[in-house]
Amino acid sequence: MILTIDDAARMVGTLRAQRKTVVFTNGVFDLLHPGHVRYLADARRHGDALIVGVNSDRSVHAIKGPRRPIFPEAERAEVVAALACVDAACIFDEDTPHAIITRLQPDILVKGADWAAGDIVGRDVVEARGGRVVRIPLAQGYSTTSIVERIRASDTGR
Repeated sequence: MILTIDDAARMVGTLRAQRKTVVFTNGVFDLLHPGHVRYLADARRHGDALIVGVNSDRSVHAIKGPRRPIFPEAERAEVVAALACVDAACIFDEDTPHAIITRLQPDILVKGADWAAGDIVGRDVVEARGGRVVRIPLAQGYSTTSIVERIRASDTGR
């Protein structure tokens, strides 16, 4: 399901009252590929519920440039939320997920192993309340950026 950040915070409160472990991760998820699916399934295994922050269109433009995203935020959130391993998806508008992590206060924060431990945004928030940060190895050979580049290259070759 797609939730507002406030609704997701209420969901976290309910789960915490049930002594459930809440996992959070985030990303652009522009062209969903097997690397994303494996990453999210692995993230979900670290707790009882997985909430995924999806970058807004504005934040994707700021991070990835003017030609991204390919799909609008509502559609990207819809696809992520439809995965069986995802309990909720929320769109956030900041360039980093620090504000949403601060609001949700997850027990586990998951990022790809391509992020250096000291560079993981929100680590301070999660660890301050006794939570953990988990770095997950990425599936090799999958990258939205490289997929987009391949598509654009094949278009110019015609």
